[in-house]
Order: sequence, then structure tokens, then C-alpha cells
Amino acid sequence: MKKRAPVSQIMSSDVISVNLTQSLREVDTAIKDQHIRHVPVVSGDKVIGMLSKTDLQKISFINTVEGDNLTSAMYDSLSIEQVMTKDLVTVKKDDTILDVATILSSNEFHALPVTDAGKLVGIVTTTDLVKYLIDQY
Repeated sequence: MKKRAPVSQIMSSDVISVNLTQSLREVDTAIKDQHIRHVPVVSGDKVIGMLSKTDLQKISFINTVEGDNLTSAMYDSLSIEQVMTKDLVTVKKDDTILDVATILSSNEFHALPVTDAGKLVGIVTTTDLVKYLIDQY
């Protein structure tokens, strides 16, 4: 196992991202259509937040009690900025896989945006780390 392998070796570089002008409905569609769980929120090239499938499920949870139309109403009444995680931790593409694993294992999130010179270049998830570990054996 390489102790100094950079995160760029395991990250996904074809990142689906959204910006603040988009709707939560668009985010929900992207997550479902692309079979992803995390979406970085960007302003230009800068990462300013993160939305997850779980964030959207929290909004739509009330559906189980109130009916299907409520999710649509909630998506229309809330903005990405109101729902996204703002206190974001990012990593650089040259940070080591060990550094990333340490960050993820000591926090309650499961994905990190990867940047290069402040620009979003990828995303790394706990699944990426598990796959990397499996490949080592």
C-alpha cells in the first residue's frame, strides 16, 4: 500500500456540480439520473457548499405523512443555499489518500470536494476509499 498516493488516483473527476441559481428539483433529478449521492455547489469555479441525497430525503421525509405534492412544494419554497452544507471541508488533489481517509473517518460526512488552485477538479467519497482498500488486497 502506497502511503503517499495522492487522492487524485481515486477521486471521480467527472463531477456533477450545481450552482445557487438552480432549483432543488434540478439537484434531485441530477442525483437520481446520475446515480450519485453528493453534489458540490459552486459559484464560478469555487466550491461553496455540498448537497447530498440525504439532505433531499430530509426535506421529502414529510411525504410519508402528508402526500406526494408536499415534496414539490418544499423544493419550490427552499433554495439550494438554504439546504446545502456550508461549513465545507475540501482537499487538494495532491493531498494523500491517508489524509483524506483521516478527515472522513473523523467527521460525519462521506464525501469531500477535491480542488486544484481553488478550482473544483473532483470528488472523493468513502466508497472510493473502500474500493481503493479492496484493490490493495
